[in-house]
Amino acid sequence: MEIGSFIELQFPKGMEYYKGEENIIRLNSGRAAIWHAFRMTGCRAIWLPVYQCDTVRDFLNRKNATIKYYHIDKDFNPIDLNASDEEAVLFVNYYGVMSNDRMKSLALSVRHPIIDNSQGFFCKPIPGCYNVYSARKFVGVPDGSYVIGDSAEQHAEEYEQGFSSDTASFLLQRIEYGCEGKVYESRMVNEHRIDSEDIKRMSKLTHTILDGTDYQYIIRKRKENFDIADQLFKDINKLDANKYYDETCVPMVYPLVVEDDSLLKRLLGAKHFQGHWWSYLVDEVDKGSFEYWISRYVIPITIDQRYSEIEIEHLSRLIKGL
Repeated sequence: MEIGSFIELQFPKGMEYYKGEENIIRLNSGRAAIWHAFRMTGCRAIWLPVYQCDTVRDFLNRKNATIKYYHIDKDFNPIDLNASDEEAVLFVNYYGVMSNDRMKSLALSVRHPIIDNSQGFFCKPIPGCYNVYSARKFVGVPDGSYVIGDSAEQHAEEYEQGFSSDTASFLLQRIEYGCEGKVYESRMVNEHRIDSEDIKRMSKLTHTILDGTDYQYIIRKRKENFDIADQLFKDINKLDANKYYDETCVPMVYPLVVEDDSLLKRLLGAKHFQGHWWSYLVDEVDKGSFEYWISRYVIPITIDQRYSEIEIEHLSRLIKGL
């Protein structure tokens, strides 16, 4: 037991959103959590949506998983999914705007569903399947994920303990220096660590921060900001952000689709750090597909708990002015 010496950073305790030790496992990344969930199903193959981050695909390939792919239509419904009873299927809660009922209906359509709530951290776990959550998309942590489902804690002893403090300096630097320059470089060091890591148990640093976070504030602010963004952007948005949205949703972003290839560059030039998601797909899928269209044009508008109506209105004026 260490006693004395310097005082470290301190956080409140006992506030972790997903608690307990049974039917839950804490891991280092969302992609690792998806692989663990797939492992728990005991299936011989997993179906992934084409519209998905390539880091998930790459991680599963590194683990020698057998992967199949399905496409989605403009309503985010699978259109060529044909999973057998021996195959798992990953369903994604896109942007965190897919309601609990929506994700339940998808889960009921196959025998071995895995719900990817990496973009919907507060989406209630659905019984009868494995639910995956990524912490750093909602909280200022260097990494971290959860898998919740029947006996999800199995195999935890097989995974090494993760450590994240060596590459977490970007979180402190952002407070003083912003997010450009050396801070961006520091963040990319952390990204490289995550990209190169195998599955590990959640770091103590990440767990400590997650155990001391005010989640009710995050929920309230994100819901408020989503409503503000929708009022400001719905007249120009070519995507119906409210199609599956209800009171069970706590969004990660507001998905804005404007068919203007120059918009993102101009936003970055104005120091508004938005970004296309999974634009690699533009070079991989058919130009007539929904995946091509959404990857080319969607801009996930920041609505997280750091911001208010002031920032979102400013962004609206800029986008509509551009």
